[in-house]
Amino acid sequence: MALALQTREVGKVTIIECRGRIVAGTETESLHAHLNWLLRDRKNIVLHLGDVVFIDSSGLGTIVRMLTSTRQMHGDLKLCNAPQAIHKVLGMTRLTSLFETHETEEHAVAAFYQRKASEQIAPAGRPVVCVNESADVLAYLRELLRQAGFEVHTTSSLRDSLILIQVVKPDLLLVASDMAALPTAQQAFQTLCAGVPVIELAKDFCTLEAGEASSNLLERINACFHSQNRMPA
Repeated sequence: MALALQTREVGKVTIIECRGRIVAGTETESLHAHLNWLLRDRKNIVLHLGDVVFIDSSGLGTIVRMLTSTRQMHGDLKLCNAPQAIHKVLGMTRLTSLFETHETEEHAVAAFYQRKASEQIAPAGRPVVCVNESADVLAYLRELLRQAGFEVHTTSSLRDSLILIQVVKPDLLLVASDMAALPTAQQAFQTLCAGVPVIELAKDFCTLEAGEASSNLLERINACFHSQNRMPA
C-alpha cells in the first residue's frame, strides 16, 4: 500500500495523517519532502500514525530525521495514535525517550498549548477561534484579527474546532453560518461553548468588499465584548 499523506491545521499545530507503509524509497522521500515544505512557515507538527500498516528501518530513520529537522527550526514533532507494532519498534530501538508520543490527536495538540511558560506559543491578546472551510477566508481572518490585537487560532474542520475550544479556551468563536447550522455541531457546541459568544459569518462574507467586511466584523466583535463586559457578575 503506497503512502498517502493528508495535512490539516488545528490552530497553530499541523497534523500530518499517514496512511499505508513508511518504507525506503518513494514513501520516505515524499514524507520528508512534505515536512520540509511545511517547515517553511510551520513548526508545531503532529505525525498521526494510526493508519500506518508497516514501517521499516528507513522509515523509522526518516521520522528521526523529521524530528531533527523540526527542532533545528526551533519547533517540535510529536507522534500520536501509533499502533502497538510501532510502539514495540520504538521500544526495541530505544527511541521511546526521543519521541513524545500521545494516544490521540487531541492530547498531542493540547501538549503544544500546555508547554511551560518559557516554551509556550506566545499569546497576543484575547483568544479567538475561527472556523471556515475556505483557506483564503481563514488567512484573511488571521491577519485582520492579529492586527487588531487578538490571539487567533484557525481551522477548516468543525471537528478540529472542538479540540481548539478545549485547549485554547477562547473568548470568542467565529464560525461560518453553514457550518454552525450542521446538526452534528449543535450538541457539541452547546456543550463546549457554554458561556462563550459565537459570531456566525454569513455565506456572502467571502464576497463582500474587503474593507467593508473587516469593518463590519470588527464592529460585531467589539459590540460582543462590550456586551460581555456590561453583563452582571
